[in-house]
Amino acid sequence: MKRPFGLGLVLALLAGNLALGIALKSPCLAGDWSDGRQYQRLCYTDIVPLYGTEHLEGSRLPFLDPCPAGNGECDEYPVLTMWVMRAAAWAASSASGFFFANFVILAVAAFAVAVALYLAAGRRVLFFVLAPTLVIYATVNWDLVAVAFATVATLLYLRKREAWSGAMLGLGAAAKMYPAILAVPFVLGRFHERKPDRGIYLAWAAAGTWLVLNLPFALAARLGWLEFFTFNSRRGADWDSLWFVGCKLTTGDMWCPDKFTKWFNVASLVLFAVLAWLTWKLHDRRWPGFPRWTFGFPMLVLFLLANKVYSPQYGLWLLPWFALALPDWRLFAAFEAADVAVFVTRFSFFGTLTGVGGLPFWTFEVAILVRAVILLTCVVAWVVRRPVELPRPEPEPGAEHELGPDQPVAEPVA
Repeated sequence: MKRPFGLGLVLALLAGNLALGIALKSPCLAGDWSDGRQYQRLCYTDIVPLYGTEHLEGSRLPFLDPCPAGNGECDEYPVLTMWVMRAAAWAASSASGFFFANFVILAVAAFAVAVALYLAAGRRVLFFVLAPTLVIYATVNWDLVAVAFATVATLLYLRKREAWSGAMLGLGAAAKMYPAILAVPFVLGRFHERKPDRGIYLAWAAAGTWLVLNLPFALAARLGWLEFFTFNSRRGADWDSLWFVGCKLTTGDMWCPDKFTKWFNVASLVLFAVLAWLTWKLHDRRWPGFPRWTFGFPMLVLFLLANKVYSPQYGLWLLPWFALALPDWRLFAAFEAADVAVFVTRFSFFGTLTGVGGLPFWTFEVAILVRAVILLTCVVAWVVRRPVELPRPEPEPGAEHELGPDQPVAEPVA
């Protein structure tokens, strides 16, 4: 595969984007947000406050040591993310130091995504390295760790390295559960190719890796380990979700009642399953031989739209998939603009709530709805368009590494 520019340029562009992100977050790094600067200057990041709220200032070990009595809950993230936070805290002595220690980790993750995308999709890596939302969200939370594992897993899957791909998905799921979703299209792809043993290897490798990381904590500190799951099950509809907008429009209440939470848990799962099944059937009818792994893109989109939680940085999950499965610059630009608008209107509205001034809530609602429409348009585009082919690498002596679809794509069914 001949590429129009070198990896060095790609990484330089990524470094520039990450540097812009540091500049954006810099007003918030001192940790004193009493003047509402996180909303007025749009520099919000979870990393700074979580240094204290996750009780990482001392030597507390996530899950193994309980949260200090009367100081709130902690250990609300999956195992790998909590221990990434713990490692960064050991290298820091303040909230700002904690931020920069995590920035190094997240930058490494971003570079891993860029390298994997460059190898898999050539010039389409620009969908990731030049994304405006990467400036905003790279250091809002720890999602880039999971994105890195998921993207490397996709590259390994395309290179026919199923066991390693599954291991990467297991690591990603131990950092943020969403990479586990990708095991479905990956396994289905191998079954479609009549190579079920390879799909089974992938599934077992993913499950086994996740268990190796989680089982020790589940056995040694069951209640602490369960906190991530119990916290998310009782969590209400998040500000950025369609469920929250619907609840607000239906009840007129700014705070969606807790009595709806269990209903949201069931309804979001059912809605996701139905929409995913329908999307698969429509695409398979039009393109019967489509590469099954590309189904990862609409699955992630529909999961975000159907879920009761759509945290701002979740948009990072989709950036590699625009490069891999829907390389349409117009749709990508529309999504980026809408996602930036959600960020701006969200935190500006929070400024209004806290008395420092900002945009009204309806602007936030409009931004959420516009983003949802654009994401649904992306799903429709994936359904109706001929599946994209990825560049094929130069064959290695004595080996075949196919980087394209699982098999040739059939003509659409009339």
